[in-house]
Amino acid sequence: MSLRIVFMGTPDFSVPILNALIGQGHEIVAVYSQPPRPAGRRGLELTPSPVHRNAEQFGIEVRTPKSLRDPDEQQAFIDLKADVAIVVAYGLILPKEILEGTRLGCYNGHASLLPRWRGAAPIQRAIMAGDLETGIMIMKMDEGLDTGPVAMVEKINITADMTAGELHDQLSMAGADLMVRAVAALERDSLTLTPQLDEGVTYASKITKVETRIDWTQPAIDVHNRIRGLAPFPGTWCEMEIGDDLERIKLLRSVLATGAGAPGTVLDEDLRIACGEGAVRLRTLQRAGGKAMDGQEFQRGAKVAQGTRLP
Repeated sequence: MSLRIVFMGTPDFSVPILNALIGQGHEIVAVYSQPPRPAGRRGLELTPSPVHRNAEQFGIEVRTPKSLRDPDEQQAFIDLKADVAIVVAYGLILPKEILEGTRLGCYNGHASLLPRWRGAAPIQRAIMAGDLETGIMIMKMDEGLDTGPVAMVEKINITADMTAGELHDQLSMAGADLMVRAVAALERDSLTLTPQLDEGVTYASKITKVETRIDWTQPAIDVHNRIRGLAPFPGTWCEMEIGDDLERIKLLRSVLATGAGAPGTVLDEDLRIACGEGAVRLRTLQRAGGKAMDGQEFQRGAKVAQGTRLP
């Protein structure tokens, strides 16, 4: 017997999980997603979210309220008479009326090993902190911020040079499989819930613009973790003198390297950059309006000289 499911999600991360539930024959009675946002070169076109576009391809009703605090919106949700709500990176706070608006409650797919990295940016924060392991967890939602009891977990190793984009894709696919298993157990009334530990709580706050600029006075390991933790989006950046111009360059991939010098010094033509401790080599860079390219290709056009000091 399939369940009547309300799916609530917005970004690419959520799409494989929605598709997996559809593939298992569950009835998706409605999809909730963030409202269309301005996009395009001029930012004038309203573009539906990835989940929104995906749901429409299956002919599923999509709802895009700006808030779920309005009593009429809450009643419209309750009137769906869903068995359960599945929430994956939706982006809106769910009030009590929504949390209790289905027969079995709301279950969230969260990309961390709770209680570590509760909040908005768990994938990026795990890499930026140098974590060696993370995962995806299925939990029953309550009124707290990612505080509900956990049902299932899938752990994933974070390798030394893994970017947030690569980890994002692994966690999304793992989450699809895990959510299918969790919903099947819920259907059989065999899903076990375990309260989260009180120790080890950390919060994954949203990434700020200030954090995207590289500070070369930091140790190389921290610089490297920031570059890969924010790649490909929003991406870190630094300024480089190219010709007569000071250009803002996006940094997409790096590796730890040997070497020392004043922080920000270009140590060789392979773009080894001295940090507060140690050095990093920049492997993938992108000039404004250009394509991402490896260090050698970048240097053929930019010609950043050894001894140059990056601000």
